[in-house]
Amino acid sequence: MRWTGYVARMGERRCVYRVLERKTERKKPIGRHRRRWKDSMKMDLQEVEYGGTDWIELAQDMDRWQPLVIEVMNLRFP
Repeated sequence: MRWTGYVARMGERRCVYRVLERKTERKKPIGRHRRRWKDSMKMDLQEVEYGGTDWIELAQDMDRWQPLVIEVMNLRFP
């Protein structure tokens, strides 16, 4: 999650950021949809009651992002 915040602050011109925001253009396989990195981030934020906010904008503010990262990490690794 820490690395995701770093990537979100990189900007749209960087390759890594474009991978973060990518949309698949190919045909979808039959079955359950694959969970994207963005989807995992949204689920983590919903667990700590930040579900309604845009996490990329939230990552731009380090003062708000760092405590959030710590809170999510404490859920995963108590």
